[in-house]
Formats: sequence, structure tokens, C-alpha cells
Amino acid sequence: MSLSLIPGIDSSGSAIDAERMRLNVIANNIANANTTQSSIDAEGKAVPYKRQLVVFESVLAEQTKNLGGTGTGNVPSAQVRVQSIQDDPSPMKSVYMPGHPHADAKTGMVLMPNINVAEEMVDMITASRAIEANVQAITTAKQMVRSILTLSQR
Repeated sequence: MSLSLIPGIDSSGSAIDAERMRLNVIANNIANANTTQSSIDAEGKAVPYKRQLVVFESVLAEQTKNLGGTGTGNVPSAQVRVQSIQDDPSPMKSVYMPGHPHADAKTGMVLMPNINVAEEMVDMITASRAIEANVQAITTAKQMVRSILTLSQR
């Protein structure tokens, strides 16, 4: 039996892929929590790393499959995918560090990334729990199919 005939498995699989991408972006945010220069702006000033956010979208895909030679059926499959990865619009933090190479010469302030590590950790736990829930949904769907096949053989 093809797994695509069980829309729940396809849906959960796509959600796992999307959450894996979200975990990668969160890890990148944490790794750059203190990066004060990720690029240079038009005025020649150092621009700190900007927190990235993953935007998901739901897609309803019609999958046409041959169902056991009895004809053609449409099996709708709601899937999740990453629509985009965007910069967080929240403001950067300013920290007084007059000796820092990227400090403003007049004020001694350094622009720091708009990353709160505690918030990133909460997001990481949320993404991990979403993956766990989707793995459990796949496991349950597989058990249901096994039960149906066992009953049909009797």
C-alpha cells in the first residue's frame, strides 16, 4: 500500500520537514546572537545579524491515484511547507561598549542583534514538540492501517 493513500502520513511528513527547517533557522539565530557585523550598509556602518523567522503555509494538494484498479480517486492531502524566511522587524539592541571595534565613535554604543536566546529556546522546544506530535501521528496511522489489513485477512 502506498503511503500517499494515507493523507495523514503525507501531512505529518511535510510538517516534520517544515519544523526541521524552523529548527535550523533557530539554531542559526542562536549561533549569531552576538554577531555585530553580518554586513555593511550603504553608509559603511556595520549592520548586526537580524533574527530570522520561518513563515509556514498550508497547501491542499489533490493527488490522483489509481485505487486498486477500481478507478481513479482524488485523495486530498493538506501539507505544510515553508513559505519564506524573513527578517524579524523588531528593533536592534544598543549596548554601551566603547572599546568594541563596531562601537559608535561618539556614543560608544554597539548595535547588537535582535535575538533573545530564551525566546529562541522556547521556539526550539515548540518545534521539537511539533515534530514529536507528527511522528506520533504517523505511528498511529501506520498502526491503524496494520489493523485494517489484519482484519481484512480474516
